[in-house]
Amino acid sequence: MGQSRWRVGTGLVTLPSFDAVSGKESRIEPAMRIGFLTTLGTAFEMTALEKIEEQLASLSIAKRSTLVEEPAYLLDIDVSKPAQSESSRFVAVSCSNKSIRVYNRETLSFLREYSNHPGILNGVRFAHTCDSTVFSACSDGTVKCWDIRLSTQKAVQVFHGYPSNVLISFDINCSDTILCAGTEKVEKDTFLVFWDARGIADCASTSKEPLGVYSESHNDDITKICFHPIKPNLVVSGSTDGLVNVFDINKDNEDDALISTCNSDSSVSFIGWSGKDYKQVYCVTHDEGFCWWDIAQLDTEDPITLLHVVDVREAIRPENDSLHYLVGGLYHEKADKLFLIGGTSRGNIHLMRCSADGLSLVGTLCRGHSAPVRSFCWNLTDESLLTGGEDAQLLLWKPGAAERALPKKASMKIASSVQKRVRVHKSSLKSRKR
Repeated sequence: MGQSRWRVGTGLVTLPSFDAVSGKESRIEPAMRIGFLTTLGTAFEMTALEKIEEQLASLSIAKRSTLVEEPAYLLDIDVSKPAQSESSRFVAVSCSNKSIRVYNRETLSFLREYSNHPGILNGVRFAHTCDSTVFSACSDGTVKCWDIRLSTQKAVQVFHGYPSNVLISFDINCSDTILCAGTEKVEKDTFLVFWDARGIADCASTSKEPLGVYSESHNDDITKICFHPIKPNLVVSGSTDGLVNVFDINKDNEDDALISTCNSDSSVSFIGWSGKDYKQVYCVTHDEGFCWWDIAQLDTEDPITLLHVVDVREAIRPENDSLHYLVGGLYHEKADKLFLIGGTSRGNIHLMRCSADGLSLVGTLCRGHSAPVRSFCWNLTDESLLTGGEDAQLLLWKPGAAERALPKKASMKIASSVQKRVRVHKSSLKSRKR
């Protein structure tokens, strides 16, 4: 029997070429083969993507956190990184009452609280190599390291900034070797501050001073920091100056380290990495805009901008509902797709898929929160989603989970301790190619 060959992606597929009715060998012209292959491949791709989107749309509440006596907005969420094949054990949440709360990942039962923060909390992160180590950044100019195995309220390590530093964002790289924090603008200065984070597992030193700073690449508050998921030397920063900068911190100085500068034309509220091998960066802005760039195109003549939506609220109009704000984005590795998360003032959560052609609504999660959602954390291992809101609730969503009949907590009638910075900058897009 004759054989026909098609190249699919990077693999070579061999298929028999014969008439399905007569059973005899038949001739298929090359153009017909290519057309058949393209249709077949697209069908497979759509099926895989549809399955992922169906899972996202079927997310239901599996667990709710225990309501505490002193309610607070849940401003940031992170889950501990699993060791080998194990699942994540802990969830850490930073709250508007200047506390860090730690929960059991599966049951959402409350474990402990750290309230020794003299200033406003601006993020929480678990170490990548030790699931009992969690970091928090504070406006008092420090990043504190906590060991949740210990009953003490004292931080096991404190990373001090320079005297004028007010830290409003931070992250730790994937090898747990470098901490980086962004500062609020003080007079004319704004900094990316770096520390050596090695030794966190054995707490070799209880206090650490900075390795140094970057001071020339932003001219306003640095609102977000995000290290590359698999390359410890790459970090992206976002600011109220509208700029999104990518750095290679292995370089000797700030000017050489700056790989690219992209302008979102607005104040940046969220940034992240996406795409195969994470060669794309994206940002969400305080006025609900969205920008998406392909850094892999820096050395080519192709444009690096994949998509720019000035106001997502105008682009996405859910049926019988609305979109009031964006929370952030998540990259789904299995589907190789970027999704945005937004919501309503009543607590509904909208999931949106991003493509070069625009944004499309995947689904809406209802009957969870009763007030705006402020934070989330996606877990690819079990396809679950954690969300935290202004109703002081921490919710765990899983595909097809059975929700028990529990009343939603009433919306909190308190003022937020963290005000959004909304400064829109109308300047041209610029990219820096090295």
